[in-house]
Amino acid sequence: MADRTAPNCHLRLEWVYGYRGHQCRNNLYYTAAKEIVYFVAGVGVVYNTREHKQKFYLGHNDDIISLALHPERVLVATGQVGKEPYISVWDSYTVQTVSILKDMHTHGIACLAFNLEGQCLVSVGLDSKNTICVWDWRQGKVLAAAPGHTDRIFDISWDLFQQSKLVSCGVKHIKFWSLCGNALTPKRGVFGKTGDLQTILCLACARDEITYSGALNGDVYVWKGINLIRTVQGAHGSGIFSMNACEEGFATGGRDGCVRLWDLNFKPITVIDLRETDQGYKGLSVRSVCWRGDHILVGTQDSEIFEVVVHDRTKPFLIMQGHCEGELWALAVHPTKPLAITGSDDRSVRIWSLVDHALIARCNMEEPIRCAVVSQDGIHLSLGMKDGSFTVLRVRDMTEVVHIKDRKEAIHELKYSPDGSHLAVGSNDNSVDIYSVVQRYKKVGECMGSASFITHMDWSTDSKYLQTNDGNGRRLFYRMPSGKEVTNREEQKLFQWSSWTCVLGPEVNGIWPKYSDINDINSVDANFSSQVLVTADDYGLVKLFRYPCVRKETLMDSHSEESDSDQSDVPEMDSEIEQETQLTYRRQVYKEDLPQLKEQCKERHRAMTMKKRERAPASGLRLHFIHGYRGYDCRSNLFYTQTGEIVYHVAAVGVVYNRQQNTQRFYLGHDDEILCLAIHPLKDYVATGQVGRDSSIHVWETEFLKPLSVLKGFHQFGVCALDFSADGKRLASVGLDDNHTIILWEWRKGEKLSTVRGSKDKIFVIKINTYMPDKLITAGVKHMKFWHRAGGGLIGKKGSMGKTETMMCAVYGWTEEMVFSGTCAGDICIWRDMFLVKTVKAHDGPVFSMHALEKGFVTGGKDGVVALWDDTFERCLKTYAIKRSVLAPGSKGLLLEDNPSIRAISLGHGHILVGTKNGEILEVDKNGPITLLVQGHMEGEVCGLATHPHLPLCATVSDDKTLRIWDLSPSHCMLAVRKLKKGGRCCCFSPDGKALAVGLNDGSFLIVNADTLEDLVSFHHRKDIITEIRFSPVTGKYLAVASADSFVDIYNVMSSKRVGVCKGSLNFITHLDWDKRGKLLQVNTSAKEQLFFEAPRGKKQTIPSTEVEKIDWSTWTCVLGSSCEGIWPVVSEVTEVTSACLSYDKKLLATGDDLGYVKIFKYPVKGKYTKFKRYMAHSTHVTNVRWSHDDSLLASVGGSDTCLMIWSHETEGCREARQCDSEESDIESEDDGGYDSDVTRENEIVYVIKALSTNYRAMTGVKPHLQLKEPSVDERPPVSRAPPMPEKLQTNNVGKKKRPIEDLVLEMVFGYRGNDCRNNVHYLNEGADIIYHTASIGVVLNLTTACQSFYLEHSDDILCLTINQHPKFPNVVATGQVGETGDMSATSPSIHVWEAMNKQTLSVLRCHHSHGVCSVSFSATGKLLLSVGLDPQHTLTIWKWQEGAKVASRAGHTQRIFVAEFRPDSDTQFVSVGIKHVRFWMLAGRALLSKKGVLSSIEDARMQTMLSVAFGANNLTFTGTISGDVCVWKEHILVRIVAKAHTGPVFTMYTTLRDGLIVTGGKERPSKEGGALKLWDQELKRCRAFRLETGQIIDCVRSVCRGKGKILVGTRNAEIIEVGEKNAACNILVNGHMDGPIWGLGAHPSRDVFLSAAEDGTVRLWDISERKMLNKVNLGHPARTVSYSPEGDMVAIGMKNGEFIILLVTSLKIWGKKRDRRSAIQDIRFSPDSRYLAVGSSENAVDFYDLTLGPQLNRINCCRDIPSFVMQMDFSADSCYVQLSTGAYKRVVYEVPSGKQVTEQAAIDRITWATWTSVLGDEVVGIWSRNTDKADVTCACVSHSGINIVTGDDFGMVKLFDFPCPEKFAKHKRFLGHSAHVTNIRFTNGDRFVVSAGGDDRSLFVWRCVHAPH
Repeated sequence: MADRTAPNCHLRLEWVYGYRGHQCRNNLYYTAAKEIVYFVAGVGVVYNTREHKQKFYLGHNDDIISLALHPERVLVATGQVGKEPYISVWDSYTVQTVSILKDMHTHGIACLAFNLEGQCLVSVGLDSKNTICVWDWRQGKVLAAAPGHTDRIFDISWDLFQQSKLVSCGVKHIKFWSLCGNALTPKRGVFGKTGDLQTILCLACARDEITYSGALNGDVYVWKGINLIRTVQGAHGSGIFSMNACEEGFATGGRDGCVRLWDLNFKPITVIDLRETDQGYKGLSVRSVCWRGDHILVGTQDSEIFEVVVHDRTKPFLIMQGHCEGELWALAVHPTKPLAITGSDDRSVRIWSLVDHALIARCNMEEPIRCAVVSQDGIHLSLGMKDGSFTVLRVRDMTEVVHIKDRKEAIHELKYSPDGSHLAVGSNDNSVDIYSVVQRYKKVGECMGSASFITHMDWSTDSKYLQTNDGNGRRLFYRMPSGKEVTNREEQKLFQWSSWTCVLGPEVNGIWPKYSDINDINSVDANFSSQVLVTADDYGLVKLFRYPCVRKETLMDSHSEESDSDQSDVPEMDSEIEQETQLTYRRQVYKEDLPQLKEQCKERHRAMTMKKRERAPASGLRLHFIHGYRGYDCRSNLFYTQTGEIVYHVAAVGVVYNRQQNTQRFYLGHDDEILCLAIHPLKDYVATGQVGRDSSIHVWETEFLKPLSVLKGFHQFGVCALDFSADGKRLASVGLDDNHTIILWEWRKGEKLSTVRGSKDKIFVIKINTYMPDKLITAGVKHMKFWHRAGGGLIGKKGSMGKTETMMCAVYGWTEEMVFSGTCAGDICIWRDMFLVKTVKAHDGPVFSMHALEKGFVTGGKDGVVALWDDTFERCLKTYAIKRSVLAPGSKGLLLEDNPSIRAISLGHGHILVGTKNGEILEVDKNGPITLLVQGHMEGEVCGLATHPHLPLCATVSDDKTLRIWDLSPSHCMLAVRKLKKGGRCCCFSPDGKALAVGLNDGSFLIVNADTLEDLVSFHHRKDIITEIRFSPVTGKYLAVASADSFVDIYNVMSSKRVGVCKGSLNFITHLDWDKRGKLLQVNTSAKEQLFFEAPRGKKQTIPSTEVEKIDWSTWTCVLGSSCEGIWPVVSEVTEVTSACLSYDKKLLATGDDLGYVKIFKYPVKGKYTKFKRYMAHSTHVTNVRWSHDDSLLASVGGSDTCLMIWSHETEGCREARQCDSEESDIESEDDGGYDSDVTRENEIVYVIKALSTNYRAMTGVKPHLQLKEPSVDERPPVSRAPPMPEKLQTNNVGKKKRPIEDLVLEMVFGYRGNDCRNNVHYLNEGADIIYHTASIGVVLNLTTACQSFYLEHSDDILCLTINQHPKFPNVVATGQVGETGDMSATSPSIHVWEAMNKQTLSVLRCHHSHGVCSVSFSATGKLLLSVGLDPQHTLTIWKWQEGAKVASRAGHTQRIFVAEFRPDSDTQFVSVGIKHVRFWMLAGRALLSKKGVLSSIEDARMQTMLSVAFGANNLTFTGTISGDVCVWKEHILVRIVAKAHTGPVFTMYTTLRDGLIVTGGKERPSKEGGALKLWDQELKRCRAFRLETGQIIDCVRSVCRGKGKILVGTRNAEIIEVGEKNAACNILVNGHMDGPIWGLGAHPSRDVFLSAAEDGTVRLWDISERKMLNKVNLGHPARTVSYSPEGDMVAIGMKNGEFIILLVTSLKIWGKKRDRRSAIQDIRFSPDSRYLAVGSSENAVDFYDLTLGPQLNRINCCRDIPSFVMQMDFSADSCYVQLSTGAYKRVVYEVPSGKQVTEQAAIDRITWATWTSVLGDEVVGIWSRNTDKADVTCACVSHSGINIVTGDDFGMVKLFDFPCPEKFAKHKRFLGHSAHVTNIRFTNGDRFVVSAGGDDRSLFVWRCVHAPH
């Protein structure tokens, strides 16, 4: 048999020719050691030109396409392509990996750049969004990520002179990024008029915000900030591919083959044209330049590297060459000299010296070359071409000998015969042609046997035969030179081959992987003398095999890793290990799927929930004791804690066992099987890992059993191994996914440090090096690997032993490089570093567990022996055999067999702790006696359970073929055990407790003595499993035996005869019960039938369900019938109720189900989906539950988790003291505590970002900037005597020099967002300032000066605001805004954290909360921020806001969450409230754990909609509800209700940190005793009410805050009021319109006051200099427009209902009112001579009224034929004309007062207007922007000077233009701040201010005009 081991020679990479210049740029640099670093294929190359040596970085697994050099020039970052590409940071000196960055990008990494300090690395992906990531590369952590651009990005760079700024460029864009928090915010570069918008290929940053960039057309574009300021034209002839900055200046390289050097100000220094130099050629294209000192490196498109010395720049050195772009196939070796010849698709053939590593000769051919060969004498070189021809050249001077073309398709292979006389040529035409060399290559033969193209050929040594391989995978033989096929098998066996390059044939069978039929091996060559074979394949691997390589899957050496394939001489796999490797732990349904499944079933019980459902039972269960330990498939999972207790796991429970008191305590945080357990070095914390779709690891402490951290989100299916580091800070884990992913965690923070794929086979153990926490080992099936951490990845090396055995355990020894591992053959392997030093035989059979001590080791194996060793494994000091004979008298049970397989060993407290495969935990004394502490059933399902009729005992029977009796009383021990010949599924005590019947799986059953377990009698009548067995009550005369072949047999116990058979069921019997008289049997079957039989004959009876309930049943263990229909869960498709048991007092029904839940219901359980209490501890199916004889205990067995669990039954009295750990029932009640309009509006409002706004007015027609202008008829002659055109606008400051307005500055804002936002008004600076928000601005108001200052960084509406109350962060504010998607782009919602006094942004947090952020809250230390999203899952997220890092995130609730707040004293606990929702959360590491509020402790308490939350001492929480009650919670349990704290919803609550007093605000009618504002004591027992003197009928408080002696209140009516606590005096600080939009705006003609009219039915008068509201008038109807008369003595108001009113300003008396129209008045105007009033309405009409006729206001005329509704109106200066802008985008002019339309354009052009507020007209076409396709410019106003126009639009922007602006898309300045829809805008008198009115934000902004200097 041929040797199947790997060959003992190796290949080492010595040289790589070439450089990747195609499709890659900026990838060539000098390192600090003056070496050159670049890449080619998948290799990073460091080339030392002085010594002509190369070093290689081989850490990538696919092509490298990007490279960046660290500023210190030693470290290099490279990025690759691939499905899961990663970035490697490596050391160019040692070529070792320093860090791996992964899991962010897909497709590939296009660009990389380090920042100036070298701490951060930015990368750009090749995905469709061109994602940009910023990394802390040493940690492998992502600091920020954002979509880069919709098109390719070509270059990215950090601004080296400004912190945290970056620039990226690419297809038709350049973007300037700023990094703040976790947000990368882009600003697009503005090309403007300076240069064309085009593709930017490369860039470099300079001082003073200057950026230089190279463009596609060869220009250099120079940017200052984001604006293009100049261009350097024609810097290159065409595209500039590379730009490199150094101390002296900049170097650029272009497609024109030139390199240019520029000084620091980008003045040209010199140009080097490489095309003109000796080595140059036409078409040379520069892809990369690097300038250092006097050397310049240049990389070209054609894979060359030049080095240029600046002072001798005409003579560049060509230091590296390779083939150009295109595939390289041809390779030949010279027969006698060390030369290699290659030919490629670039049409060149090149000869390389293998000694000097240099190109010797190059020759260009006409066609792409596909193969090459040198003749045996070394004279001729033959090349096969892609076009089917071949050429023969002389090697010495490359001159042509012949050129022959006999074929049409590519030549794939040529070979000279060994005697040199013939040449065989194989082509794509399926044939081989034979040419005679001596006859000048005349064709002499042809081989035609193949049906596919020829791939490989070899000649025999005597030149008489040829073998070929073809594309169909056939191997054929031909006689030479005729080409006749040889088919005789015997003849074929005698051939001797002169070379072997074929991929088929018995000699090379072993090169193909198992089960593979793919042609992915491209080339083979055998070295006969060394007996090795080398192969090359499609995966880029070169492999070395022994030759001949006979059977499939021989071992190879693939240059780095040893091969993985199976070895023939591996010992037989141990049965136990075999079994364990095959366990998958996959589930059909995981617990995580339940919420979703419930959602899907919701409809089904909408109907049900209307009925009043029975409450859950008052009493509860508590887990008391578990008999069981998981040893059959887990190892090393048993430890002593600090206090000497014992910790282990079984089912889904972590158990802490006190061996002195024989009691257990439980960690119940898991919801599925625990598979592994590790203990912290200090022995007080434990980590456990479980099964799950997204499986979690819990770290918990053993004293109070509280979780400290939950790690999840990375492992799939389960976690199978864990280990803590020696310092206890890190945790390593292994997953059960197909790659057995390894993760290293910093567990307290819950942070994933590094991950890597572990192995395809199962990994059993992971250990972190005790001395170096960055190193670890894993061991498993044929696997032993040594890992070290590199950034976000781990780099592993296989342990080098000849063949890797399966390792079962491993530990680190007494130095950092010593490792000891136990194998499946019973050996201990001793390793130093990664090398096997020696092996020691330790056990017979596998070594399952080992433990390192200070001086030595202890091991345990399958042979049941515990061995103590010295510290070198030289001597075995002592062995202990686990035998029954040495069992100590104090044991809690019995050993089932001697020498059980040992699965876990631990030392401590003078004892050895041993866990066995049989589920026993033993304590071995050093002197030898053994105590058994805990035991359970062995592997297999445990189903049978019976409780004794009058003693605290129970019996179980399992598939492990044992019957056991357990003591339920305090001793908790196994009293007796008996082995059975078969496994069993059921058992039952007789009524007197003396006999025990057991049903077995082979259809037999026995009755044994209940004390001794000896046989009394046995029967075997059935073939299938006995599923249930029952004695009849009272005397136990009959025994009913049910089997899976669907019969129930009835036996007479006394006579031992079968007396009856019950037939008639369709399927196997699952449950069985007798009635009290012993006459009737009730049977359930798996087909969900409920049947009745009469005993003893077994006659079938039909009984109506009403009667069934009346029958007195002796027991009830059935699951069907009307009296227990409510036990079936909502998701009953996926889970069966497997068992039930009614308590003896008939009050409680306990059930067990397939998901591992034990539930209790009140009996009878009528009506569907009844409420219950449920308990989680079993991991898989609960197979049986039984009450003890006195109902004090419940026993349950858990199927394959092998446990028997004992639960104590706690009645109501003793329960209150303890927290109940049950989950309440599945479905909420529908009732939510009432309806309130404000709550409904807040819940249903849809927040849309401004960028998606659409028209506010229902417009029709074509937008102005899209209308085609008709040329006017009388185009004026160029020279005209006509008078000059009059002014467009009457200006009122004639004589003064007119000064244009340059800028607008926000001066003040009237408004506050109170109608749909809450908790958004706060005191700052000890009450000197207050902070609130409206629209998209944060407002800080100083209460003494009434001055406002603004935070303007938000790009959209602010929805929530909070302040940081920690003294370390004074005046730190967080605000959250509206956003669109959660894709982290600029339109994603974000949270800004800022300093309130200087408005400095401290951090921006981009969120995944789509739609917006509705609540923010700081933690007690001020370092964490909690946010709630408006996304459908209402996600809760916790941030470390200073770093911008997301700590944890979790879906909150299916319906709206209104508020979530941290407890004021905590950084980990918070409470969320919302629609029918209150949840108490805890942050554990990176996981959020939560508990629903439990209401059951108070009669008739219902889950209502909760609106607000406050906190008290001792874990009290207060929540305000929609009904006005306040709920008081202790922990998560409702303890009392403060009924009707307010009469309406309690919208807001505030906890004062200083004294603990609580302020509440609600919705109430003010009365003598009550108010909408109340101050309460700390327990919410006593209160004092305050009245807000607002004059409203109903006060609705939305926000409260308490300062020193003052309370700050924000109301729904947009008022902010300060209330004094002593005197209850109210002071209104802020006023605003309460409902919008504000349509009407009127500025006083001569004073700085203005009027606003809004939807809320008020007109308000505002004073700009006094900064306040002077007056308001309630009109009782929504108002639409308002206007002052020219003298300012009258005001006209237009209403939505078509009425208009005229008031006198001085007295506010009504002068006159009129209603001539039914629909809204859109605009109202006095004529400049005060004579006429024009009223424009939605009825497409303008009515004129003559005011001189007095207040009866009769209409004198109206304008007809208006194309649509009227938007704005303006009078001419002489009061003769009025211009209207209409909803059809048409501007029309009418005469006053006749109402005739003026159509002649010339006449219109001559009119001088008194005002201009129209958005239409040729004079203002320029105000319409390009992106107003969905939205409009809504309002405009020309300044009194007539030089400027301001506009407002649907996007919420205010813009300032020059007037007139007839050019489309005029230049302008834009001002942000409003929400969507600015509805109106006006200049005040003298153009001092601009007032703009908001639609959605109900706010008035006053902007100060900044005039240009004289």
